[in-house]
Amino acid sequence: MVTAQQSQQPFARVGFDAVALKPTECDLSRADDLGVDTVVIDYEGREHLPTANALRHLTDRGTVYLTTPVRADGFDPLGDDSLVEWIPEGVGRVFVAGHAAYLSDAEQRRAVAPRLRTALDSASTRTPWVGTEGIERIALAAGGVQYELLTRKTHSSVRALRAAGYDGGVSVYAPTVLSSKEDEILDAVGGYVARRRAVRAALAEQSDEPATDHRASGAVRDRLLTAAREFALVGDRETVRHRINTLYEVGVDTVVGYPAAGLD
Repeated sequence: MVTAQQSQQPFARVGFDAVALKPTECDLSRADDLGVDTVVIDYEGREHLPTANALRHLTDRGTVYLTTPVRADGFDPLGDDSLVEWIPEGVGRVFVAGHAAYLSDAEQRRAVAPRLRTALDSASTRTPWVGTEGIERIALAAGGVQYELLTRKTHSSVRALRAAGYDGGVSVYAPTVLSSKEDEILDAVGGYVARRRAVRAALAEQSDEPATDHRASGAVRDRLLTAAREFALVGDRETVRHRINTLYEVGVDTVVGYPAAGLD
């Protein structure tokens, strides 16, 4: 019988520095079995925030970062920041603009730049990370560890940053599927890669609402699988390990894997 720890250790052995977990998808206490020292907790709305005790437990075993949208009530440094004191000491912060799915209309209208600047200036824990998605220039100007999604341009953009003299931290978030089976890859990240702008435009030319999971076929399937290799880390352990190493080689400091197919 394969134990939970044995089944998850391969995720650590391929070379990840950190793992991103979603509270709606798993029991955060299972991070104990992952073999990765750093855990980044994604934000899926304030109703899904982990308890303070759960966060304290995680800090007992390693480094913890909590993603908090600077425009969201409870984390707004220029408004309602009532949840900031709730975050246990020792938990690092990932400041992001926030995905529209988790923000009200009023929150979406709030300016990001001044809130991000204030949040960074008031951070009292370890150097915060700053999610760059949709606010790349603002994030770079604000400082902090640049936390970006893996894309087809990641290697060239990070290499260019380092060549230009940028010596700050760079972390890369990558949905991960440790499998070479096409159906498993599509079921895990097909929907994710289909939402990337370039992929969305290409798929729109093929069908109004194409299937993006294992049911995808023809040109749509081919495009999704290509995109999965561009926007995610997929394949057997050796393939994923090699891709992680190439990220380190161009100047990435931390590779954060999101187990898109689940912890099992």
